[in-house]
Amino acid sequence: MLIHLDPVGGVAGDMFIAAVTDAFPHLREGMLAAIRTAGLPESIACRFEPILDNGLTGSRFLVDLPDLRFTPVDGGHDHGHGHAHDHGHAHDHPHAHTHDAAPVAHHHATFAHLRASLLASDLDAEVKHHAVGIFTVLASAEAKIHGHAVDDVSFHELGEWDSIADIVGAAYLIAKLDARAWTVGTLPLGSAYVKTAHGRLPVPVPATAAILEGYAFLDDGIQGERVTPTGAAILRHLNARQQRPTNRAVRLLHSGYGFGTKRFPGIANTLRVLAFEAAEVRETLEDSEACVIEFDVDDQTPEDLAIGLDRIRAKAGVLDVVQLPVYGKKGRIAARIQVLTEPDALTGAVEACFLETTTIGLRYHTVNRHRLPRELRVVQVGNHAIRVKVAHRPDTVTAKAESDDTAQTAGSSVRTRMRFAAEEAGLETQKGTPE
Repeated sequence: MLIHLDPVGGVAGDMFIAAVTDAFPHLREGMLAAIRTAGLPESIACRFEPILDNGLTGSRFLVDLPDLRFTPVDGGHDHGHGHAHDHGHAHDHPHAHTHDAAPVAHHHATFAHLRASLLASDLDAEVKHHAVGIFTVLASAEAKIHGHAVDDVSFHELGEWDSIADIVGAAYLIAKLDARAWTVGTLPLGSAYVKTAHGRLPVPVPATAAILEGYAFLDDGIQGERVTPTGAAILRHLNARQQRPTNRAVRLLHSGYGFGTKRFPGIANTLRVLAFEAAEVRETLEDSEACVIEFDVDDQTPEDLAIGLDRIRAKAGVLDVVQLPVYGKKGRIAARIQVLTEPDALTGAVEACFLETTTIGLRYHTVNRHRLPRELRVVQVGNHAIRVKVAHRPDTVTAKAESDDTAQTAGSSVRTRMRFAAEEAGLETQKGTPE
């Protein structure tokens, strides 16, 4: 199954849950049970409610937190926090942070503590894997932004339980669906500011921006936080590619709509899920043989070895050259070289290995391999001609731009945009040059 996420209003953890369960309602009860298994207090209730927004119907996922009051250790103030997901367009703002102020009774759970708790729970192993993975994306982004170690990142207590509910619920759905691939449309940018534990932050908030570097955004003129950190973390964990759902005629199996709490003018604040039947593996998969040459080098300078490997890589029939660090005799660090070559190019590749490196012996063997059908297409991005490798996968067609063709362009973000543009153009191109 291939699942496409259409971010009409945006992407958030609660919207993801609502949309997926709207498309697959039989997963609701199991998901709610999984959230409870993760350790949510009995006083916290999770529920769905039907929604009609700008002519579209679907559901909204809510986590009702009780009116929790905390007594500071040294006087201070009370925090009353009753909550039905009404801050911004969705509720999932963990916004991890640390405090240098005097400690208060509402302690903070570090990522290390949260991860240990999830792993020790009775959740299914696959659900644990996805939940920890999503939280890891969040914690890594916050650690980068605030200069903390990942394990020391703290999630604000008042937003902790609803974040856990969103992420565990999403993890359960991801595990149960076991989709072959996830894709997502162009993301809405949003604007203005949101209130967080760190004060007023610009939209997209720093965590979202850090997580979604490389993704394409569109400013549709509608203000507000359109993609939340949890929504961003889910997309990154899924490795959701921004491309059309499929380049082939496949059946649409299910659709669903998940809504946020905020209303936008002229557009539904919804995330749409489209689930397609995955195509069968192509019979045109290429079965062939290749030869692997292996040897170790411990007495050649890195500079000269790099030159030699480049020369081996340039030999006709050589498919790839890989260098791995290993420990050899007497504990000496060595380089293990693996050369992949066409069978009829084996003799020439062996000669090149002896000529360009200091090895005095090597080993080789023949392996079987499967190759996806692929094409090498050349597209124009501005004044640059960029090669794009287009692969025909069982469920879709993917594209990968040749990074060397953007190497002369200054600026990481500029190169990233060029590669994305080239890949989109490569997918649009109908004819290509066989590789």
